[in-house]
Amino acid sequence: MAEMLQVTVCYAGAGFEYLHPMQVRIGSTIGEAIEQSGVLQAYPDINLSTQPVGIYAKKKTLDTVLRERDRIEIYRPLVADPKESRRKRAAKREGAA
Repeated sequence: MAEMLQVTVCYAGAGFEYLHPMQVRIGSTIGEAIEQSGVLQAYPDINLSTQPVGIYAKKKTLDTVLRERDRIEIYRPLVADPKESRRKRAAKREGAA
């Protein structure tokens, strides 16, 4: 039997999170683990050709080889521009003062 690694595939949306702990063979890639996890069937709106992926908040490619206890994350596009959100909060604080 081939040696296995413990990893977790994560995906979050508005009001839900998908956390799937699983075992993959040593030498498996991010793309293979995502395919095996079932997340693509559960959330068909995921498009790996346009959505970035990563491990522990660091962007990686689908062909990155996994290590023990990696947390594979599938990222969604931002709903709001963070810079614009900060400007609005700052303007609101200045107006309240």
